[in-house]
Amino acid sequence: MLSSFWAICWATERCRKIVKIPDGSVSFVKDVAECDSILQGGYAHPTSRKWQAKRQLTKSMFMYPIFITDDPDASVEIPTLPGQRRWGVNKLEGFIGPLVEKGLESVILFGVPLNCVKDGRGTPADDASGPVILAIKKLRQLYPSLYIACDVCLCEYTDHGHCGLLNNDSTINTPPSVARIAEVAVNYARAGAHCVAPSDMMDGRIKSIKRGLMDAGFGNKCTLMSYSAKFASSLYGPFRDAAGSAPSFGDRTCYQLPPTARGLARRAIQRDANEGADIIMVKPALPYLDIISDAAELTPDHPIACYQVSGEFAMVHAGAAAGVYDLKTMAFESVEGMVRAGATLILTYFTPDFLEWL
Repeated sequence: MLSSFWAICWATERCRKIVKIPDGSVSFVKDVAECDSILQGGYAHPTSRKWQAKRQLTKSMFMYPIFITDDPDASVEIPTLPGQRRWGVNKLEGFIGPLVEKGLESVILFGVPLNCVKDGRGTPADDASGPVILAIKKLRQLYPSLYIACDVCLCEYTDHGHCGLLNNDSTINTPPSVARIAEVAVNYARAGAHCVAPSDMMDGRIKSIKRGLMDAGFGNKCTLMSYSAKFASSLYGPFRDAAGSAPSFGDRTCYQLPPTARGLARRAIQRDANEGADIIMVKPALPYLDIISDAAELTPDHPIACYQVSGEFAMVHAGAAAGVYDLKTMAFESVEGMVRAGATLILTYFTPDFLEWL
């Protein structure tokens, strides 16, 4: 006769039924649900529910996008982005200081030039007296431990509003566009940025920026975070209001990815990783959770960032204002989906809220 121990092992493995052993004998309880169909005991308590996550949200996972304008004393509300403002350099201490005290660890800066003269090559982008470079230096001085990333693009600074330089027929001229974007990235690194993040989606710009950083002595000092899979989305409207970056003609579908293009996104992710990107980003986030998952699969040794863009943020607020759901509950649900998909860094305008909630 089998020992009780081996009988239990055999019954559990082969029959997967509940085993009852009265007085050392083995018998089976029939017509009972299989053991592995009972799950709720594993998450019946609030604490055990937390254990079901592969990763927990932490404050360090949130990077706060900040709009810096060239009026040094500005504090201007952005109507389409609830609670967000354009800030002047002189207002940064009063704004950022309390957030740092609550645990803010990283920001990404977007320049909003309103008073400069724009041109075809985006000359104001890396102006030493422009808002981004002044803000980098100010924040480095005020908060030495704060991680400062800078969006690198030309659209806010060109007179045509596109992300690169144009040919005579108004199409993108890629080689000089890439050279100019790399030049801006290096100048942000020189000013003290810890991270440069090209969002233009020009072919070859990661390799060019990496080479530029290396040649300037910043290859080992400055992170290169690539907007690797940036889609031509309808969700950028509030951002373009905030940054004044809408194109003056046409659209950006010739260089941003088509929303249906999963294969192109996978190729772009692999390309940017091979060209030297240190962080891979997907933008927007919620409609592209499959792409975040793909990025985590294709580049498992890279941090995976995603951008909960302005339209996503505005929609969550609009739904809460309409009584569809609770704002905090939905904000958590949205970012937890991104983490579940594989994101390790989340750029979101909800960052100040999460500093309170976590």
